[in-house]
Amino acid sequence: MKQSLDFRLGQHLTITPQLQQAIRLLQLSSIELQQEIQEALESNPLLEEKEEDSAESKTESPEPESGNGEDHDTESYETSDAGSLESEAEMKPTDEIESSSFDDANSASEWDENFDLPIASGSRGGDDDMPDLEARNSLPITLRDHLSWQMQMTPFSENDRRIAEALIDSINDDGYLSANLEEIHQALGGHPDTGPEEIEAVLHQIQNFDPLGVGARDLAECLRLQLRALPTDTPQLAAAIALAQPEPLAFLAARDYNALRRNLKLSPEALHEAIQIIQHLNPRPGGSVQSSQAAYVVPDIIVKKIKGVWRAELNPDIAPRLRVNRQYERLIQRGDSSSANKYLQDQLQQARWFIKSLNSRNDTLIKVARTIVDRQRAFFDHGPEAMKPLVLHDIAEAVSMHESTISRVTTSKYMLTPRGIFELKYFFSSHVATADGGACSATAIRSMIKKLIDGESTDRPISDSSIAELLAKQGINVARRTIAKYRESMNIPPSSQRKGLAAPIARR
Repeated sequence: MKQSLDFRLGQHLTITPQLQQAIRLLQLSSIELQQEIQEALESNPLLEEKEEDSAESKTESPEPESGNGEDHDTESYETSDAGSLESEAEMKPTDEIESSSFDDANSASEWDENFDLPIASGSRGGDDDMPDLEARNSLPITLRDHLSWQMQMTPFSENDRRIAEALIDSINDDGYLSANLEEIHQALGGHPDTGPEEIEAVLHQIQNFDPLGVGARDLAECLRLQLRALPTDTPQLAAAIALAQPEPLAFLAARDYNALRRNLKLSPEALHEAIQIIQHLNPRPGGSVQSSQAAYVVPDIIVKKIKGVWRAELNPDIAPRLRVNRQYERLIQRGDSSSANKYLQDQLQQARWFIKSLNSRNDTLIKVARTIVDRQRAFFDHGPEAMKPLVLHDIAEAVSMHESTISRVTTSKYMLTPRGIFELKYFFSSHVATADGGACSATAIRSMIKKLIDGESTDRPISDSSIAELLAKQGINVARRTIAKYRESMNIPPSSQRKGLAAPIARR
């Protein structure tokens, strides 16, 4: 076999560390980006946040020094204002970028411009007008802590306190006792002084704690504990207590009102009032104390109507500006191979790439947001029922980006509008064909279904088949199964469970 040399021209994909950083920043939410920026500011001494009242930073222009180790002009490395984010810079996805996309990092032309970048961030100290994020993120009080505090305030004996601690440990987050008294007796060592009678007595004490209904062994007992705290002159209180038993509650869950009337021997009016009392009780009393950590949503985009035109802009309230620290930058010496100089050069390069990645992220975000607003103007004017069908491919084609880029930039990004806060993905939905050959958005159909159900009669709720017929009269052909799927996605029960209480109770 004869060996030979030949030349071939080809292309291949290369994912540089800088490109990986750019893609990662692109898909971060505002809160996650805030944390990323804080970590970058703490780890990179050449990256700093520009103070708004620093007038000298706007006029100061450092003179280039002969000892600078970078082949570029050192006039300014500040981020740009929020109003200048209309550039056509595009963040390409992994499968679209060639190796040359980010390989010219050392080019002087890359960094000869100002970089005033608004970025999503909260208070980082020094701003007394901003809320205390550390206080917000403090650990919430648990139900166990709440009950233990009340136990400490109750005059228990030493033995009863041990029993109370074991009982509190057996109460789940919903407020129910998850172990029977015999299991708790065994857990306490089976001592004769801690028999089932003593445990039962301490349990009754705990059931008097806040919240009402805590320590119950089942739903019926939980409801009875709450009913016991109501005023004795409450109308139909005795009927409600009779209803809070396992068998009547089973009839109530099945909406078998005739069986309830026969079982409790109540008139329709009395049964209706008793059911109303039961419905105002809390079936999960522990949830009123057990608070989870709040998930905060910071809108990235604000949509306003300006001179009759809907405009999308970056949120200015979360937009501090970053820049390269000029004092550290002047310390870099040309041709110096010392470890300190090498460290400054590396940090300078990372700071530049971080600023550029943030700039590209915001340019891509505002471009996609404005395209979405332009496509969904009917929604902003008339509401969800006017939503147009829209998929990722439509936006990707309009902004000349890949669908994967659109997916990244619309994930966990939120838009503040006069109609509320929506995730960018909310504006994307599949289409359903109409009778005239057009298309209707699935989001619009959900809104129509909800509007029909909200306006239905309580004694004769609309079935899924009836909703399909009503939509067909409007030229929207939707199958009954599709109606059921959309209804379930909005957590709306079927028509048999939406039936009002008064009508079935009145039947004889």
